Amino acid sequence: MVIGAAVLLFIASFLALYSYAGYSGNQNAWESLGTGLGTYMGAVVGAALIVVSRCLGQPRKVAGLDLGMVGTGFVILSAWTLFWTLVDVPDNIDAGAGLVLGFIAALVLAAAAIATPLVPALQAPLAPASQPSAPHPYGAQPQGGYGYPGAPQPSYGGQPQPGGAQPYGAQPQTAQPQQAAQPDAQGQAPAGDFSPFWFAVPVPRPLYAEDGSPTPIAELAPGTWYLAVEQRGAQLVAQTQDGRRGVLQDTSGIQRG
Repeated sequence: MVIGAAVLLFIASFLALYSYAGYSGNQNAWESLGTGLGTYMGAVVGAALIVVSRCLGQPRKVAGLDLGMVGTGFVILSAWTLFWTLVDVPDNIDAGAGLVLGFIAALVLAAAAIATPLVPALQAPLAPASQPSAPHPYGAQPQGGYGYPGAPQPSYGGQPQPGGAQPYGAQPQTAQPQQAAQPDAQGQAPAGDFSPFWFAVPVPRPLYAEDGSPTPIAELAPGTWYLAVEQRGAQLVAQTQDGRRGVLQDTSGIQRG
């Protein structure tokens, strides 16, 4: 409504302001810069400020003044000036199409600007505001790979996870002294000191069911981080991105995160 009224007001500025004895005169708003720029274009500028303020979504201020409120003041002043210009038409002269149409457009423009903060349906921003990215749920694939090291890792069972990549079996720097046992000859941490951790495999490896079934339930892919939730000797119980758990029988060469 604001844009349409502003376009109509701009067109009206080129039409005749007055009509002499039934004949349209040649004088339009641009014969006087005070009328053309001050009244007609003042309302157009006010409409532009209102539209820009609505497109931004959030209130923006210039010199401490809200853009939308400044634009509303412009269009109200234009409608007020055109009203008294229409009322004070000289004798023996009729109001021309430019004056009548300009007053109607300015009146509609002012009404729309005033109604915007009062009518909830008119308060929605013209451009959708950017939405903050939602946090990844547990098990989702964040940038850099599932459970990638180097970023804050979720806790599992109250245990914080290490953030830097290190060979499987090495003890994290945050481990307690009583848990800082050295890896055994095979590079595996003692089962009694096990804490869940992220790991990646160097080559695709099958993940078998925990019940000992010979059929793999999933395949672990290189470049993706998985969560080790339990250690069974030289084997690991791992959890995939979709929440499935299984036994990784071949743990040689895996990288711990």
